[in-house]
Amino acid sequence: MRKIELLSPAGDLERLKVTLLYGADAVYIGGEKYSLRANANNFSLDEIREGCLFAHKLGKKVHLTLNIVFHNEDMSGVFQYIDDVVDCGIDAFIVSDPFLISYIKKKYTNCEVHLSTQNSTTNYKSIQFFEKQGIDRVVLARELSRDEIGEIINKVDTDIEVFIHGAMCTCFSGRCALSNYVTGRDANRGGCSQVCRFSFEYGNKKDFTFATKDMNMALYIRDLIEMGVRSLKVEGRMRSLYYLATVIGTYRNIIDDYYSHSLTNDKMKVYQSRLDRVANRETSTHFFTKKADYKDQYYTGRSEVSNQDYLGQVISYDRDNKLIKFYERNYFEVGDLIELFTPFGDHVEFVCEELFNEDMVSIDVARHPDSIYFIKLDTNVSICEYSMLRLIKKNNESR
Repeated sequence: MRKIELLSPAGDLERLKVTLLYGADAVYIGGEKYSLRANANNFSLDEIREGCLFAHKLGKKVHLTLNIVFHNEDMSGVFQYIDDVVDCGIDAFIVSDPFLISYIKKKYTNCEVHLSTQNSTTNYKSIQFFEKQGIDRVVLARELSRDEIGEIINKVDTDIEVFIHGAMCTCFSGRCALSNYVTGRDANRGGCSQVCRFSFEYGNKKDFTFATKDMNMALYIRDLIEMGVRSLKVEGRMRSLYYLATVIGTYRNIIDDYYSHSLTNDKMKVYQSRLDRVANRETSTHFFTKKADYKDQYYTGRSEVSNQDYLGQVISYDRDNKLIKFYERNYFEVGDLIELFTPFGDHVEFVCEELFNEDMVSIDVARHPDSIYFIKLDTNVSICEYSMLRLIKKNNESR
């Protein structure tokens, strides 16, 4: 059985490394040209090369987004750019404009070409057409039901990729013109200003919104695997390291537990809780189990409480003195219940009993984000640079 791929976003080189270490089988990135996330840091050619070398040493892959809607002025230099990034080691291109398929497939037979969700593919006839053009994979539109996805898989030979987690677009698979009209930024050429998340005046009210809730398909990973989906894709090239480590690590756990026949209801409750707490927006399965409706969107404003669970990123671990050195991200105190989690899949819960500042002075509270602190922990778990600390429960809180 070919194991399903877990595909992670990566907005920069550090995110690429973190998501691969936390269990992604492949990452998708944007270069400095032709990508739909113009506001992300994106990758220079040197960074693409370094990212590919890092991924390939782990036996993993790098996909490059080349998925803007091309206008005439975008054509200059695109073929040279493709040549350059192939030389850097890219494994696959994610494209939305059909003219790119034949060029890449004819010139670079070792590179895959994946049809982007920006193409809004919703039926098997379209996929059969693109199969004749040489497409290797199709990223389906996010507006499909379970039955529709199943029918497509049964009628095509091409690998199918679906989104399982992250932000949703209000307009059909991202083909949005709201940003153009309201802010003058073209969402389909990398300039999305997320107008759907703005608050608008409606009558005497100023809190009308039509933003979608995020997607969360954790409970349906088993279904997607057994349907024959080839790749599970997470959205979020501009998300934080903590978000990506938590989301990718959790889906890695779910997928591995499925294949080892150890995915229990109790485990799923833990996994779902991690995913629920890592972001500040509510989630939904949207179109997968039913026709999406008003319950899947925020129509009359929303309240998003900033997540304070992320406590710090580990710098190093002094095993002799049992001290974790870390950068603090959010306030916490001695007595709080904390969880250490690592790229190796380890999770250690412990009560913070001893805390020190950078000068090794004992303190009761860590209250200065980006400052260096030390916390006492006696464990045999392997702790590396990208291990992280999260809050489980405040010392005065019952949960």
